Amino acid sequence: MITQYFGRDANHVPITGLGLITSKTITYVAGTTGATGATTLFTVTGTVALNVYALCTADLTSGGSATIEIGTATSTAALANQVVATTIDNHEVYSNSTLAVGGAVAGYTHVVNESVIQTIGTTTITGGTLVIYCNWIPLSEDGNVEAA
Repeated sequence: MITQYFGRDANHVPITGLGLITSKTITYVAGTTGATGATTLFTVTGTVALNVYALCTADLTSGGSATIEIGTATSTAALANQVVATTIDNHEVYSNSTLAVGGAVAGYTHVVNESVIQTIGTTTITGGTLVIYCNWIPLSEDGNVEAA
């Protein structure tokens, strides 16, 4: 099943400049999706160039100072720097350590050949929702990204 897609303009013409888009929505709940530790967001096969960013659709909450970062097993904050989760508010874009409504998203700045993970540290995230997007293009013949 193909889960990636090209965005389309108002005339339904594919917008290929962003590459393929794979997304995953996470509603955080303490003890499951908001538990501390690393979880896989996107499974990467082969080698791809990618950019990962998240749109917050409900404020992230925590009973403490939960942190979140996005990266790979080799470098857990390589794709989005660690921030205190409760600073990510509704309508903000989380990319690197910049949080902004309508925040700018950089191009393909990362060449990756391992899966993309999020790491929650310090304490659990108890609520809120992120839609995490991965814009990517294959670099190797078997390059692929799928939501985990």
